[in-house]
Amino acid sequence: MQINYQKRIFGLDIMRAVAILLVVCSHAVWIFPQSKNVLTDLMSLAGVIGVEIFFVLSGFLIGRLIYNLFVSSEFSRKQITYFWVRRWFRTLPNYYLILVFNVLLALYLGTSLPDNLWQYFIFMQNFSWEMPLFFGESWSLPIEEFAYIIGPLLLYLVMFLKLKINKSRLFCIVTCLIILFFLMTKVYYNISHQVTDMMFWNVNLKAVTIYRIDAIYYGVLAACFSLIKPNFWRRFRLLFFVFGGLLFLGLNVVIPTQRIFIETHPFFWNVLYLPINSIAIAFTLPLLSQIKSAPKLILVPVTFISLISYSMYLIHYSVVMQLMKYFFPTEGLSNPNLIIYHSVYFIITVIGSYLLYVFFEKPTTNLRDNAKIKNHFK
Repeated sequence: MQINYQKRIFGLDIMRAVAILLVVCSHAVWIFPQSKNVLTDLMSLAGVIGVEIFFVLSGFLIGRLIYNLFVSSEFSRKQITYFWVRRWFRTLPNYYLILVFNVLLALYLGTSLPDNLWQYFIFMQNFSWEMPLFFGESWSLPIEEFAYIIGPLLLYLVMFLKLKINKSRLFCIVTCLIILFFLMTKVYYNISHQVTDMMFWNVNLKAVTIYRIDAIYYGVLAACFSLIKPNFWRRFRLLFFVFGGLLFLGLNVVIPTQRIFIETHPFFWNVLYLPINSIAIAFTLPLLSQIKSAPKLILVPVTFISLISYSMYLIHYSVVMQLMKYFFPTEGLSNPNLIIYHSVYFIITVIGSYLLYVFFEKPTTNLRDNAKIKNHFK
């Protein structure tokens, strides 16, 4: 696999690598079903944080693309469609391949398929209702896909109003309105639901599309800020990073020490917890987005994990973990054997993700640069 390190931003690769490793490690809790302690609780939380990092990073990357497109004279329906086509070539082929594989795997293992299976094919499986257990890690994909559509579409419609507002400012206003709207959906959730537990919160709020799209747009807002105020973005990058790190650590340390649990603090968990995490992660971007390289000993493995992170996300749990647990159950294994089991799980996930990336994900993604597709949108 040839990697052009000069075209990559190492700091953002760090974010991807950390995010996917947190998610993969969090699902390793399934390997230790009989364990329930502080470590397993932290591992479960790691998965939430990992996906939040993906959301903010994704928003930052697409935000820069959309902003540059919006402020240019080429912002048109055709250019928006081309933006969507490029994103879909990046995300859809892998998703549909693993979705079909999950369906076949369920039939092979004799497990039941969800009644709403068709919704998975149009990213509606968790639109405004509880996320089903089938293909559990797919919950974040509808949030991403709807976020790709909403922003550019609103910006395009706003142009018809012919407002006498600078395009840069207008982009920020629309982004803030999107964030505010989806923050309000969480307020509505908090009002309309009685006090629940974390398991209910996990599948009825954290993993539901209409409550989560703002997570992407904190990254979009950071992208807007980086392009409008580039000098300020660079000058205070270390200060922003320290603030974001302290905010993140403070939030996630205060919760257990002060016993801020959802049963006693539902408003905090339903409305504030996830947005504060997103804001903290966004504050790390000024520094990380400017780290261009690193010594090869660090650069190579981090970049490698970053490249295969999407494939890792799709197969690590519903494919690799499910098959391993089916053919080699962990019940009755000693702790040393469980550690070996976890190591094998990670190795198989990395190898499988690499093969999926090289032979399917990368070739299908590269199709978006096909001359016929490019010429169609000129």
